[in-house]
Amino acid sequence: MTSTAPPPPPRDRIPTAPDRVELPAGAAPEDSRFVNDDLLPVPLERRNWTTYNFAALWVGMAHNIPSWLLASGLVALGMDWKQAVFTIALANLIVLGPMLLTGHAGPKYGIPFPVLARASFGLRGANLPALIRAAVACAWFGIQTWIGGVGIFTLLGKIFGGWAEASEVGGQPWTLWLCFVLFWALELAIIYRGMDTLRRFENWAAPFVIVGALVLLVWVAVKAGGFGPLLDQPSKLGWGREFWPVFFPSLMGMIAFWATLSLNIPDFTRFGAGQRAQIRGQSLGLPTTMTLFALLSVLVTSGSQAVYGEAIWDPVQLVARTDNVFGLLYALVTVLVATISVNIAANVVSPAYDLANLAPKFINFRTGALVTGVVGVVIMPWKLTETPELYIFTWLGLVGGLLGTVAGILIADYWIVRRTVLDLADLYRPGGRHWYTNGWNWRAVAAFAVGGVLAIGGSHSEPGKGPFPADGLAPFLKPLADYGWAVGLASSLVLYVVLTGRGSVTPGSSTGPAAR
Repeated sequence: MTSTAPPPPPRDRIPTAPDRVELPAGAAPEDSRFVNDDLLPVPLERRNWTTYNFAALWVGMAHNIPSWLLASGLVALGMDWKQAVFTIALANLIVLGPMLLTGHAGPKYGIPFPVLARASFGLRGANLPALIRAAVACAWFGIQTWIGGVGIFTLLGKIFGGWAEASEVGGQPWTLWLCFVLFWALELAIIYRGMDTLRRFENWAAPFVIVGALVLLVWVAVKAGGFGPLLDQPSKLGWGREFWPVFFPSLMGMIAFWATLSLNIPDFTRFGAGQRAQIRGQSLGLPTTMTLFALLSVLVTSGSQAVYGEAIWDPVQLVARTDNVFGLLYALVTVLVATISVNIAANVVSPAYDLANLAPKFINFRTGALVTGVVGVVIMPWKLTETPELYIFTWLGLVGGLLGTVAGILIADYWIVRRTVLDLADLYRPGGRHWYTNGWNWRAVAAFAVGGVLAIGGSHSEPGKGPFPADGLAPFLKPLADYGWAVGLASSLVLYVVLTGRGSVTPGSSTGPAAR
């Protein structure tokens, strides 16, 4: 066994600052099938995202209709508003941990998620986690685009009238298809202009959406004469034995909401001016924003209870109750900006890089984004939303457990095994230190397989509501099913470290995970 001392700087790594590394010119082979301009490290002069940019990114991503509806789902399970907001706040504090850990490689090396995955899975093996992440993102892109299109259709129908009565095409009014297509095209037009355009869009979208949510709160408060009915309702679960069986699965569900971003956050942090910017920006942006948004959701819904005699959790349906044209137009723009903000950042950037990693010579970032947009339509998101038990809660939840498994491997390899020291050039060079066996690292694949089985092996469905047996695929794993993300992350992390044989390696050593 080789020494466990911290590894020396690799031969192709030039330290340019304590926490920032740049690839020397010509170090990566230009004719390699694992290289294109979008996958290469971001040059230091382009790593300029500040604390505000990262905080704005999270504000823009968190303020969307599905986020607004999170609290309603927990209240429907029997929690009161305090328990719902507490659960959401705790979940986002927990998921912030792996978010910061995997995000560290971005500002330091300037590399996206699929290139970081090459360090642990191998140059070819990285396509396994990348394509899983891309599949989830493509599905969510289509779903979010459809939700945004429906929101626009609803509000425009209120303004102009008669839209819902338009002739149908494929079972839906043609006006709804028009809203969906135009919204889809607008999203792709923004992302096609590149990451700098996304950064500028998020910078002004974040405060705009916050103001929109606060305006909605003030409007409801004025009409309601205060908040009361919903906030006064006691918890149906209490804080005793009935609460905890609901709390822990709900906590995992809230964690899973952003677990996908805990993998591909290097796609954004690679543009960071330094570790302080990404740590402070994400810490200020994610848990605080999600908690505030959950609280706003509860307060506004409480007001709707007082005004309309029923709790209206969907903000689009709530705004549609007004006859004020200006208010409807403002709400329309807010829904448009909020949905574009989250959908582009969360569901287009990642698959664009992931698909580019699959065939760098043929697919760049822009091409990957266009492919994502096409796949998001081909999967027919209007069908996915008709059967949420099967597609959204079962399929996407299933893949979410697998993504937790990938996160455990990335964290173990980068922090425990390599102690944040990577050889940049060999992340692009066949036959290098990260080539392993024909481009695959069997240790990572084994840890992924075992962690994945533990995370999703107990998947079960209520009779008639899903594809799995009521007792679970593997009945003895059923108790783990509600904790899939945490089980996958922890088990794969531990197993990967055990399989490497020690807590750190010297790059290029013959016995560590860098062995070829």
